[in-house]
Amino acid sequence: MKKYLPLWIGVFTACIAAYASAATARHPSPELLPHTSDTQYHLKMVARGIDVPWGIVMLPNHALLVSERSGTMWHIAQNGTKTAIQGVPEVFARGQGGLLDIELHPNFVQNRHIYFAYSSDDAKSNGRNTIIMRAAYHRHALTQQKIIYAATPESKTAHHFGSRIVFDRHGYLFFSIGDRGYRDTLPQNNQVDSGKIYRLHSDGRIPQDNPFAKGGTPAIFSYGHRNPQGLAIHPVTGMLWEHEHGPRGGDELNIIRKGRNYGWPVVSFGINYTGTSFTNLTHKRGMEAPIWHWTPSIAPSGMAFVTSDFYPQWQGHLLVGSLKFEHLVLVRLKGKRVISHHHLFPHAGRVREVIQGLDGYIYLGIDDKGVMRIVPKKP
Repeated sequence: MKKYLPLWIGVFTACIAAYASAATARHPSPELLPHTSDTQYHLKMVARGIDVPWGIVMLPNHALLVSERSGTMWHIAQNGTKTAIQGVPEVFARGQGGLLDIELHPNFVQNRHIYFAYSSDDAKSNGRNTIIMRAAYHRHALTQQKIIYAATPESKTAHHFGSRIVFDRHGYLFFSIGDRGYRDTLPQNNQVDSGKIYRLHSDGRIPQDNPFAKGGTPAIFSYGHRNPQGLAIHPVTGMLWEHEHGPRGGDELNIIRKGRNYGWPVVSFGINYTGTSFTNLTHKRGMEAPIWHWTPSIAPSGMAFVTSDFYPQWQGHLLVGSLKFEHLVLVRLKGKRVISHHHLFPHAGRVREVIQGLDGYIYLGIDDKGVMRIVPKKP
């Protein structure tokens, strides 16, 4: 399944000397370096005609389930045949809203449960926010649907819904919800939803040791986020990594820790889209600084740690999609520190999703194209 990757044990690639200083770790360089290791690989089309392939998971038989933002969930057989899944709820498919991420339960083979995020539209209030739903998947249909979480307050905006979903090694369900565009009121308030990372049991119950279980919104795990569209569990440490969109500059890569405040919008490396400043702070005591930031923004979406032997040069490192620059980004790591980042497959398209499948191959969801697989070139 998508982010529940096989355990990879090994030593990360040696640090590049130019990035070895402590100053770099605290003040990451925004420079994007060219890279040529993608010359050993090529992109192979798996399924065409999916406008915005937001989420991808691989079933045990190596077929794919793909969520298309407009509201269709697809089953893609190994031969590329697409079949629309029945029973998907109606979604608010405007702006940045729609059918978002999708994930399998760790025990999917036994319970057939899948989880997906979507933006709702309440006809009575004309308000909307992010919903997390669980359903049973059988024969191209969803049954036993249950809303696991419905974020409040609802709003009339059509952006910053998030949302990514991932299970950790202990079976906890993590998901993200963006600030819905209310940066000055919601992200720093742990009494309400939006601009947060959440943790639940797989049936929707609140873990008793959640940081705000006895004060605040109990499902919240961390707060002070803008619009997180990348979540992944580190294959060695088991820690949750996240990336989120900044405004104009300041896209962030973070390691998520329980109860921590990640600063938005009090601290940021970004500015307003108009070019004006909204904060003079990039660091503040009591708020977590990103381990890396991209300025100018790359518009990150989807990410996966590489553990597969198909990609020896990328093992132990992170792949992130770039919507803005239409390529894949390889983020090289040494422990918890970014030592460099490089672009792969220039002009591939707006990379919306990145997963490593159960078959060991990396799959990309690319806007206006569909799903592609990264395949090693034959010698």
